[in-house]
Amino acid sequence: MPKRFRGLITHLEEVLCAVLFAIMSVITCANVFARYLLKYSFAFTEELVVSFFVWLTLLGAAIAFREQSHLGFSFIVDRLPRRIQKIFLWLSAGLAASLFSFLIYFSLRQIAEEITLGITSSGIGVPQWWYTIGVPLWSFPVIIRIFQGAHRASHKMGRS
Repeated sequence: MPKRFRGLITHLEEVLCAVLFAIMSVITCANVFARYLLKYSFAFTEELVVSFFVWLTLLGAAIAFREQSHLGFSFIVDRLPRRIQKIFLWLSAGLAASLFSFLIYFSLRQIAEEITLGITSSGIGVPQWWYTIGVPLWSFPVIIRIFQGAHRASHKMGRS
């Protein structure tokens, strides 16, 4: 695999976050200018920005798990033998992956209901599932990064 492509895959979440932040900035800036210069507000901007914030949160969680920079309480676990620490590491990774698996499952059910009921967004009137689809879509990379981060942390434990 070419080095450039590998770097993109490794930092895919950062690229997606940058793109979403850029879109959100342009949309919000356009709304501010329209509101103060034209005395007209774009109602749809809040709808898009709020939905994109949810997507950013999931992408940020993926980054945090990959880099092992998520919040955690390890005061007790750090004082246990390395072998027990690894067990807790993989147990916590499994629990975190389970949480995001449940999130995928229930968000897919929500999407099915939104499609069945024909729910549309209030600002633009597009199908609501267009926004909701980001939850299961961006939860998959979180699960991958959970295990990637746990694998990396497990190897660090073995070396020290």
